[in-house]
Amino acid sequence: MTEVTRALAEFAATAEVPEPVREEAKRSILNGLATGIAGAEDDAVRIAQATLDRLEPGQGVGLIARDQEAGPLTAAFLNAMAINVHDFDDTHPGTILHSTAPVLPVLLSLAAQQTVSGRAFLEAYAVGVEVECRVANAVSPGHYRRGWHITGTCGVFGAAAAAGRILGLTAGQMVDAFGSASAQSSGLVETLGYMAKSVGVGGAARGGLLAAWLAKDGLSGPAAPLEGPRGFLRVTSDAPDFEQAMPLIGGKWELMRITYKPYPCGVVLNPVIEAALTLGGGKSHAPGEIASVTVTGHPLLAERADRPSPESGRTAQVSAQHAVAACFGRAAAGLPEFSDAAVADAALTELRAKVVVVQDESYPVGAARVDVALADGGTRTETVDVAEGDLGRPLSTERLQQKLADLVALGGSGCDPVAIAEAVLGLDRADDAAPILRLVRPG
Repeated sequence: MTEVTRALAEFAATAEVPEPVREEAKRSILNGLATGIAGAEDDAVRIAQATLDRLEPGQGVGLIARDQEAGPLTAAFLNAMAINVHDFDDTHPGTILHSTAPVLPVLLSLAAQQTVSGRAFLEAYAVGVEVECRVANAVSPGHYRRGWHITGTCGVFGAAAAAGRILGLTAGQMVDAFGSASAQSSGLVETLGYMAKSVGVGGAARGGLLAAWLAKDGLSGPAAPLEGPRGFLRVTSDAPDFEQAMPLIGGKWELMRITYKPYPCGVVLNPVIEAALTLGGGKSHAPGEIASVTVTGHPLLAERADRPSPESGRTAQVSAQHAVAACFGRAAAGLPEFSDAAVADAALTELRAKVVVVQDESYPVGAARVDVALADGGTRTETVDVAEGDLGRPLSTERLQQKLADLVALGGSGCDPVAIAEAVLGLDRADDAAPILRLVRPG
């Protein structure tokens, strides 16, 4: 049997991270901080902070875009929630894992407690992402279809690997960390569209950090928590592929495949939104101007986003009907368009009722066609084969910097997006990564 756990543990503890991978890590971190700033004041984050302040009071680690501090575990939990809560963070193609949310917050917590060089920070981030993505590859696609929310379930292993790298765990200790991580792995697709989704994501970050510290202090675990007879891979997948869990297959880093979103919603909606915005021509349309809209795409589009009646901004993030309605009704698809207020908008409600989703297996995942029948009898069609933000059309670093600036302005935190970008893009030359967290605090 392939010894998955040992291979990933040795990789996490000892792997050398090449310069191109460190450069991509900067882009991922930049995107993660941007979405964290935007999500910091979300109700789910505020409620969780109030609850944890009562149950687990502590200080020492700053919270992204908030005045308060928390203990390292709580800070990791809350910062992970903030990064992912708007569904505007990154995506690992094929598994749909959001890789930054579980990993970056544990590094921010550790950098606030001890001196971590910028290069060490980047390397730990890269190995954490590789580990969680490899575990996700091994259980996909059956894992998600069975109802596991992959960011929560697999993210905890990446968080443990990243934290263990900073804490200097040996390969043997890293195995123990993965054991404790496996005991905390959790997250269900049933929670998508609800605040509870963020608990699984926050739990992955906190659980990974806790697992690494427990291993550092001598708490042991099973020898094969991943591939064992009742290990994570077998329990959470019908047909786990152990070879896919091995690090650096073909010498390729999974971080180099991560994509970044131009819109705050499920990644399957990227081509739908791009097509609808193009058809809308940059202007808003009243419901009476449109007779019907048909969205055609791969069955995965319907599986994830055929939701004609979203109940909130959160469920709107995974609703093709709402995304199309926003594009035509408001000529935009930003955070305000995926809010509770937008869902309650009477005009958008009327437009949503005109949208149907059709499955067509001939379409690749990531492509979609939108057909509009106008009230005056005219018709228009737009097909997007590769959407902006996909691997074939990645967001540029300049586009990510603009995304950061836009989200800082929207969040009203008073952060300086230029200073944040300069610090992140210069991380490999920094003796201490701690200033990153200070720059994403208010004022």
